[in-house]
Amino acid sequence: MSTPLFHLAFPVHSIAAARAFYGDLLGCPEGRSSDSWVDFDFYGHQVVAHLSPDECKLAATGEVDGDAVPVRHFGTILPMAEWEALAAKLQAVGTRFIIEPHVRFKGEVGEQATMFFLDPSGNALEFKSFADMSQVFAK
Repeated sequence: MSTPLFHLAFPVHSIAAARAFYGDLLGCPEGRSSDSWVDFDFYGHQVVAHLSPDECKLAATGEVDGDAVPVRHFGTILPMAEWEALAAKLQAVGTRFIIEPHVRFKGEVGEQATMFFLDPSGNALEFKSFADMSQVFAK
């Protein structure tokens, strides 16, 4: 059986800003679109930016390993080399991180590289990586 694709719809204040961020900066190919929404291939999954400025709000935070993590967020788990390349690219273009790229749970079960940042509409994204992919769901 093949792995099902994930679908997520989220609000943005500007379709043009969403295209620049998800398409140009993150390199997500664009799919179908209209004046009020646009599909992106987000690392093999479908995310849809819907024009809804009134819904664009910063998420509350919760504590995880000493960091104030946005409760509402999405992202992906990349191979370590891709995660490192993305972190370097984002740092090079001056991305303002909510949580700087670093390793969380060092030496513990679930050790992972992580970083958090916002899209132009305030949606929080987390990109992470595991040196050992068997740790993704480890307890």
